[in-house]
Amino acid sequence: MKTITRKSMLYKTGVEYGDYTMNHVAGCSHGCKYPCYAFLMAKRFGKVKDYEEWLEPNLVSNALELLRKEIPKLRNKIKSVQLCFTTDPFMMGYEEIKDMSLAAIRMLNSHGIKCTALTKGLLPKELANFSKENEYGITFISLDEEYRKIMEPGASSYADRLASLKYLHDEGCKTWVSIEPYPTPNLIQQDLLPILEAVSFADKIIFGRTNYSKEITAYKKHKEFYNTQAKIVIEFCEKNNIAYHIKDGTMTEVIM
Repeated sequence: MKTITRKSMLYKTGVEYGDYTMNHVAGCSHGCKYPCYAFLMAKRFGKVKDYEEWLEPNLVSNALELLRKEIPKLRNKIKSVQLCFTTDPFMMGYEEIKDMSLAAIRMLNSHGIKCTALTKGLLPKELANFSKENEYGITFISLDEEYRKIMEPGASSYADRLASLKYLHDEGCKTWVSIEPYPTPNLIQQDLLPILEAVSFADKIIFGRTNYSKEITAYKKHKEFYNTQAKIVIEFCEKNNIAYHIKDGTMTEVIM
């Protein structure tokens, strides 16, 4: 696959539930049609010219070299490192990306640094042998595979994605699920409860709305919809003793 080099790898995130992150790939072949925030930012700042270019990922060939230099300097500041915020660490069809992601997690763990991973691909079984402090997650917004083929055409199937997470859970790993960006009824008619039940084994659920989409704002009751869905998540998680986080901006009212 194509490669690039960078001058730095670890950086502090501005995400409300994040700490440090690393993005050792530029672009993503999953081709999500939400639209993709990472692509929008890359295009805005001239890093890619169009979506077709974004769909051809470039591996950062010196990522591990950068980690070796940066970890000693930042080790005492880092609580955790997430793979990744602007790409996918276990992108479908790219063994080179998976191998580098595993090597990076292994290196960070060897210095006592916890890692968090989020993917629309398949979580490798090898992760079961890594630090049990790590947390592994999948994005899971529906049970409808036809919808997945439209919105996440290059990603793994929902069933396979879920199975890879369940395997790690059964091996004693900490697992989480990102139900974001959750679609409004004008995009797909679905019940949130079966989705929650399918991931009820996970240790944590993060729920968030869809952003940057005219189709969402065209749905006149989107604010009421997300308020209702967030309440469903909260009630489900509290009933089942599952940790949860509702993303900023998802709710437009205060729950007392």
